[in-house]
Amino acid sequence: MHEFDHAAATPMRESVRQALADAEPLANPASTHRAGQRARAVLEDARERLAGALGAHPTEVVLTSGGTESINLALKGSWWAARDEGRGTAIVVPVAEHHATLDAVAWLEAQGAEARWVGVDAHAVTDADAFGAALATGGAAVATMLVASNEVGSLQPVGAVADASARAGVPLHLDAVGAFGHVPLRFAETGAALMSVASHKIGGPHGVGALVVRRDARLQALHHGGGQQRGLRSGTQDALGASLFALAAEEALAELDAEATRLHELTTRILALAATLPGVRLLAAEERLPHIAHLVVEGASGEALQFLLDEAGFAVSNGSACSAGVARESHVVRACGVEGAAPLRLSLGRTTTEAEVEALLAALPPAVERARRL
Repeated sequence: MHEFDHAAATPMRESVRQALADAEPLANPASTHRAGQRARAVLEDARERLAGALGAHPTEVVLTSGGTESINLALKGSWWAARDEGRGTAIVVPVAEHHATLDAVAWLEAQGAEARWVGVDAHAVTDADAFGAALATGGAAVATMLVASNEVGSLQPVGAVADASARAGVPLHLDAVGAFGHVPLRFAETGAALMSVASHKIGGPHGVGALVVRRDARLQALHHGGGQQRGLRSGTQDALGASLFALAAEEALAELDAEATRLHELTTRILALAATLPGVRLLAAEERLPHIAHLVVEGASGEALQFLLDEAGFAVSNGSACSAGVARESHVVRACGVEGAAPLRLSLGRTTTEAEVEALLAALPPAVERARRL
């Protein structure tokens, strides 16, 4: 099977796999005995290495189980803190965010939050002026935005939104789960108060992530216990998982420039072919993630297109994989003004070869034609 769904999860790096195989059992890093302190040393070394890769201070790195937990902690924790301190109850959020964000906001709306929805253009790029206007109204507890669309791949106006958030005195959360390791990103330079990342997007283990929390950010914990990690995320910390995440992050950054150039060239070839096919539209903006090629096929079923390519030996996606395995219409494509079309996200990774892309280029036209007939 040719893997073209790296944006959902990319294979574990060989170095990470080997480190996992060679790892010795670790004690609880909160234990005070010698074995516990050895585990603590592994954990804090990993935190420092992750902080270096993220452009943050080690005390700002709060380890989590992945992107979904990080996003929920950022949004719910910030909203609770702002509400209790009387700073506001509104959330400023673009309409084309990841489901982890949309569902967290929906849950907060049931608790009394006011969602101020911001539109996107035909390329899924957030309207920065509308975002600023929603902030300027006052009463916002937190604002959030993707660094890059996880479905379409378009880069978002982080700088303009961060400036607007700073002027309004509202903490900004950046969802960098799909962008970290693929585009240059330094937390301290973003102007954000919070940023979510995940290990499995860059060749690390599943179930490991982090929320970067600026030292002056105010938020409450989702759950409580031993008070680990500044009291923001209680529970026994996964020292080995953090160490493997740090290793993957370091390698991803070391190869970022070369891989970005290589993958951008390959996805450009895919998009160039797709643009010649009848009834196919390209949604991504010119500034996009280098490893994602996104297109929509008018008059076709997304499930049919995915099935046909799967039968031909290509693992592809209709969009985000984080929807409990349930096929649903892409809210991102709909937000771009496209109805009744089949979305197709082709995402590449470090294991993708030119030969695999050539095979895809041969298989894509007949699959599109058959999907439209069906």
